Amino acid sequence: MTRPTLLLTSITVIILSLSLLSACKHDPELQETVNPPDDTTQNPTSQCSPDTIYFEQQILPMLQSGCAMSGCHDAGSHEEGIILNSYANIMATGGINISNPTRSEIYEKMVESDLEDRMPPPPYPAFTSDKLALISKWISQGARNNSCIEAGCDTTNVAYLTHIKPLLQNHCQGCHSGGNPSGGIPLVIYADAKAIADNGKFLGTINHLNGYSPMPQNSNKLTDCQINMVKIWINQGAPNN
Repeated sequence: MTRPTLLLTSITVIILSLSLLSACKHDPELQETVNPPDDTTQNPTSQCSPDTIYFEQQILPMLQSGCAMSGCHDAGSHEEGIILNSYANIMATGGINISNPTRSEIYEKMVESDLEDRMPPPPYPAFTSDKLALISKWISQGARNNSCIEAGCDTTNVAYLTHIKPLLQNHCQGCHSGGNPSGGIPLVIYADAKAIADNGKFLGTINHLNGYSPMPQNSNKLTDCQINMVKIWINQGAPNN
């Protein structure tokens, strides 16, 4: 092999070696950044915290029954461009202000003193202070699309005050309250719940049986656990316990 050829071969080997070394080196500036998963991709946790407000179980049912009604803020009516039937629509149109929850547009509408501007509008009753506190706390906690379903379904000691009344408040009273309740059926006090328990409408509607108007409206069917609680309570005689 001639000297010029040998020199050329050596240069080629050096260049190839440098290329291989460069290929094995990872430039940190070129590494892909992996963002933490959004709440919308999370499975419901069974580690429910009493200090956390959960959108799927506490906020969405309240807004769907009290705001996302036909003629108001459902997808078809979208009054004032506001749609409150899902997390995405609530965040896009509800004027959520995480840094100052009580200045969020939907919250300000709920506490509006002018009845013509208040949400829900008359004859529907205003949200209670407890409901307003839940919404404010949820926003202050980041207005997350979170969910929490306790492991298992505890149906021991089912009672009106601890199981049935909260269910009616969150899923039904938005439509079935005030001076003109939907279908002429108020569901505000114990006597109201007792009446639909005794005539079969309670189980018929929440089970979406033929011949009954499926309830809750504008939202998903109650969970099997919730329906089972109602059934147990009714089978006990629907007591005011």
